Amino acid sequence: MRIYVPLDKISLNSAITLDQEKSHYLTSVMRCAVGDYLTVINGKGKAYDAEITSILKKDVSILIKSELPNDSESAISIVLCQAILKGSKMDMVIQKAVELGVKKIIPLISERCLVKDTRKTPRWNKIAEEAAEQCGRAYIPEVSEPKLLSDFLNESEKLTGLIFWEQGGAPIQKNLSGFSANELYIVIGPEGGFSVYEVLEAEKHGLIRTTLGKRILKADTAAIASLAIIQNLLE
Repeated sequence: MRIYVPLDKISLNSAITLDQEKSHYLTSVMRCAVGDYLTVINGKGKAYDAEITSILKKDVSILIKSELPNDSESAISIVLCQAILKGSKMDMVIQKAVELGVKKIIPLISERCLVKDTRKTPRWNKIAEEAAEQCGRAYIPEVSEPKLLSDFLNESEKLTGLIFWEQGGAPIQKNLSGFSANELYIVIGPEGGFSVYEVLEAEKHGLIRTTLGKRILKADTAAIASLAIIQNLLE
């Protein structure tokens, strides 16, 4: 069992009173008792062994006992740049991307996005937190505020990464052959895909046009499939 506690609240051999949400989760959902052990993650890559020392009506206190070894992070920092999807599709992509080891998620607003404005960033960061707890990561990827695709491209003259396009490109294996950078951008379009102009602009900034094969995948499927393949190739 793992829970997230902010870095500034953690110190070894110190007691912590958890917030009401975490306290409720431990007592009402997980049915924990005094003396139970759990793993605390600080969201920045470290994990700790902790013991529940007190359970009151609405508060649970724990004691941070020792730092734990943690080897759940990928050797490559993968940044998923996902054009915003409708409804729960975006939620699922964020959840699965965290499980598949991404370092950061950047929601993009592209020409064919059906959603052009959103206030869901806090919700998406909460989904990322819960996914990290569930899958055993001590690092919680940040979901940034949405940005226009053009702004994202213009922030850097040269990007190392892949842009996936249903109208063709080289296979992932070929594009990652000999890959040696520390950071890799994965750019996935919305339900209607990227326009020709967007792909050409992305290529000007260093992104490589890539395909997932002969069949056209839904945007949410493409994100999950591409991350799974890339992790398999690079890890």
